[in-house]
Amino acid sequence: MSNLTFLPLVITIAAYQIGLFVSKKVKFPLCNALLIAIVLVIGTLLLTGYPIDAYQTGMKTISWLLTPATICLAVPLYEQLQVLKKDMKAILIGICAGTLASLLFVFGFCRLVGMDSVMLASLLPKSVTTAVGLALSEQGGGNSAIAAAAIIITGILGSIIGPLLCKLFRIKHPVAQGVAFGTASHVIGTSKAHELSPLTGAVSSLSLTVAGVLTAVLFPLFVG
Repeated sequence: MSNLTFLPLVITIAAYQIGLFVSKKVKFPLCNALLIAIVLVIGTLLLTGYPIDAYQTGMKTISWLLTPATICLAVPLYEQLQVLKKDMKAILIGICAGTLASLLFVFGFCRLVGMDSVMLASLLPKSVTTAVGLALSEQGGGNSAIAAAAIIITGILGSIIGPLLCKLFRIKHPVAQGVAFGTASHVIGTSKAHELSPLTGAVSSLSLTVAGVLTAVLFPLFVG
């Protein structure tokens, strides 16, 4: 097997490690590890002229790990299960309200600016995890590349802006913060929620799971 096969993996891991290093050293919201890694990877591919198709082929292993990695978020959820039971009703109401608001906003925006059904199906699942969002987009006739970009951008924005919005609107309760991060910005937001507190991370894990299921149920109604 050619050494070039492993080049995409090396580029991606190196870029993310640099992103982690910078984010730990520079305490600034825009210094997000994933955002830095994306910029570095894109820059490297443009400068070297490495084919995008070859890069995607070399990253199939990591792409396959997306679903198992998402399932691993159930661990902190299990650890905080007893605490979550006390606020389960409020959590579920918050998830339903957030998911419906996201879908209605995208639907209304697409109709307002005259976007076609392909764009609608690509943007609707922006707030669910990549594994679920891409599957829904393909089912609805959307563009997987646009859907993936929308999902990643939504997650990064949630991770960056989320803590600032919590301070601005004085959202201090870990349960409320967890519902917001998990429902609005899926796995990437959940990783940020885990940095705030174990309970916030657990609620966010539950929220992204329920939001994904609810989005899958409602998605055909909006696309149809």
